Amino acid sequence: MRRAPVRPAALATARLDLLPLLPEHADEMGPVLADPALHAFTGGAPLSREALRARYERLAAGSPDPAVVWANWVLRLRGPGRLVGTVQATIVPGDGLAELAWVVGVPWQGHGFASEAARALAGWLEGLPVERLVAHVHPDHAASAAVARACGLRPTGHRRDGEVRWQSPGVDGAHA
Repeated sequence: MRRAPVRPAALATARLDLLPLLPEHADEMGPVLADPALHAFTGGAPLSREALRARYERLAAGSPDPAVVWANWVLRLRGPGRLVGTVQATIVPGDGLAELAWVVGVPWQGHGFASEAARALAGWLEGLPVERLVAHVHPDHAASAAVARACGLRPTGHRRDGEVRWQSPGVDGAHA
């Protein structure tokens, strides 16, 4: 039996609407992601509007690997209606694995938006063939570690590119 393709659906939390990412979100997300402080733990630099749009076009088109699903959302703050960040999951249904990531613009950090959105994403993933949630967090990034913890992830002894692998409980780390 063939499974229906996995596609991100609009999600809602108490304060946020998680909208499937579209290339046109780049115009509003550019300024949200423009602060170099967002790259302190991940490296790199803010993308130009054109580069961000090209990235969003690639992400919205989906993974070129049919065994991998890219699911990406922008976070819209209710009330003001402005975009404040993103969450994403790279899903490998055949392995039962989803790797989570999140970013919230500097002006909106410290209000729990990343945790709220990441928990909504983790809840959405419960309806898919996903048994393991994973995130990679810089060891000095306490705020990101708090988001991982809010999703029920725990740090492991595994590292990738200097980042600590966090994962859902009961997983042996075989896919580290």
